[in-house]
Formats: sequence, C-alpha cells, structure tokens
Amino acid sequence: MWTRRPSPALLVLLVAAALTGCGSPGTEAPAHQAVPARSGGSAKVGLVYDIEGRGDASFNDSAAAGLERARAEFGVVTRSLTPNRGGEDRVELLRLLSQQHYQLVFALGFLFTDAVGKVAKEFPGTTYAIVDAVIDAPNVVSLTFAQEQGSFIVGAAAALKSHTGRVGFLGGVETGLIRQFEAGFTAGARYVDPRTQVEVKYLSQPPDFTGFADPARGREVGLALYQHGADVVYHASGGSGEGLFEAAKDFSGPGTKVWAVGVDADQYQTVDAALRPFVLTSMLKRVDLAVYDTVKAFVGSSLHPGPVALDVRSGGIGFATSGGAVDDIKDRLQSFETKIANGEITVPRIP
Repeated sequence: MWTRRPSPALLVLLVAAALTGCGSPGTEAPAHQAVPARSGGSAKVGLVYDIEGRGDASFNDSAAAGLERARAEFGVVTRSLTPNRGGEDRVELLRLLSQQHYQLVFALGFLFTDAVGKVAKEFPGTTYAIVDAVIDAPNVVSLTFAQEQGSFIVGAAAALKSHTGRVGFLGGVETGLIRQFEAGFTAGARYVDPRTQVEVKYLSQPPDFTGFADPARGREVGLALYQHGADVVYHASGGSGEGLFEAAKDFSGPGTKVWAVGVDADQYQTVDAALRPFVLTSMLKRVDLAVYDTVKAFVGSSLHPGPVALDVRSGGIGFATSGGAVDDIKDRLQSFETKIANGEITVPRIP
C-alpha cells in the first residue's frame, strides 16, 4: 500500500488553480482562459510514451494507469503511441495525434521538450501536457515533480536499513533531471548518517538514452554495486531497473541479503513475485494521478495551460510500504515527509 495517500481533489485544485491560458482551434487565447467544456464521451485524449513504452513497471505504466482510469470514469476516447527506440519520431507521433483531432495530448518525459514546443505552435487549438519539463506556451500544461523529495525519503530508508554503511544509486542516463533523484537520495542517506558512503553509477550518457531501456546493463551494473559493498541500491533508470531487482536476487544468498529500491510506481506490486522479497520500498512519483487529474480538469472545463508542481505536500510524491520491509522505520520516514512538507527540511536538487 502507499503511505500518505494523496488526495485526488487536492491535485485537481492544483491543476485548476496553477495553470494559465488556452486557445480554441486556430487561435491564441488570452491568459487564464479555461479550455472549453467538453462532454467526456466526445473528448479525445492521446498520449505518447517515453522510450520503451508500456511494460517498464514504472514511469510509463504509471501514466497508462492514470489514462485508463480517466477513460473508465469519464468515457473519453484514448489512444497511446510509443516512440521508436531512438525516439526520433516524437514529433511525428505528436503531430499524428493532433491531426486526428485528439484535443488533449500527453508527452511523457523531458525528452519531448523540443518536440512539444514545435508541435504546439503548429496546432494552437490542441492542448498538450508534458511531464518533467516546463514549456512556456499558451496551449501547454507543464507537469513537474519534486522527485528529489521522494528520493530523500528512500535515501533515508536505505541508510537506516544498511548494515555496511554503503548504499548505491543507479541512474539510467546522466541528465539534469536524473541527477535530482541522485541529489535527494544522497542527501537523505547522509541526513540519517553523515558517514554513509553513496556510490553512483549511470548506465549511459547523453545523447545515448538507452540507459532507460537496458535491463541487462542494469543487472550488470547493479551486481557491481553490490560487489563493491552497497547493500541497498536505488534506481532511477526506467525499464533498466528490472535488471537491478534481478541483481539483488542473484547476489543475495545464505547469510547475505541486499535490497533494491524502486522508482515512480510501487514496484513491489509490479515486479515478478520471485523478486519481491528484495524490494525495500519505492519512491512514488504519482504520474498516474497527474494524468488522471489533468484529464478530469480538461473534461470539466477547469484546465488552464501553464506550470503545475507536484510534491510531498500535495501528495504527488511519497514512498511505498508494500511488503512490510520498512514497517519498522515507517514512522521515521513519515516524520521526514512532514518536515519536508512544512519546510523544516529543504532537499537539494543538485548533487
């Protein structure tokens, strides 16, 4: 289950209150004008996944869950597409949904920044929602998350559960966004014990983004981190994280137990049953609620383009307790959440 269960109503208010301006087809509307009301059955909502698409048990699957919930509750027509492995067709996929008259189109991930900026100008009557990036345009909703806050909490969990005093961070691709996960995780671990050693590894460097979709490489690097003494490793690597969970299982044995920490979704619930005993917790980045609430505001005529920031205080960020591995430290982790929410702890975004 999830701790600090988020309030969907609160997120809707954030979407409704924090966004600014949208145009009708072929026009540019003034700031603060809501998207025209649409009945759920007539609304068309499209979504383009990040690299790898469905099946990553993390970022993409979380967004898909939010879209499916919105379709079931509001009766919207939905279509989702997946970029090719290199992501070169992002513009074409966004343009295709726009040409097919999908009025709200989601783009998952910061890698869509240039593509959304381009297509949003071509189709001013379409509303776009991008996750993990901010675009200043009159028809774009920018959904961002304080991932460093959730990473701080699981970093604290890692330090509290470590027996070696050494933990690891496995990043998919070394970008500014993923370094925010690293920064929060390191800060949380050292908040608990300043002596904690944090070993950081990335699977690839830009412009090579295969680090988000390479489970074999994730397993290889995960095993190396465990072999170097880390007994808890947190990943922010998309589909490559499956390899880390396999590495934790493979490395563990009689008298040895290491942990993996999931990201975005409650990965205890999404990995194979054989891997669950090695999932300590997961950092919850509620992309599912962000997608669902954006669609809800859209069909309810309360959606305004502009930035929306989701964090611990809003319920958009949290940690998972499935499996019970953090039950003994849950109160301490919740106290860290409270301190972050009320400003007693300020989490860095840069390592």
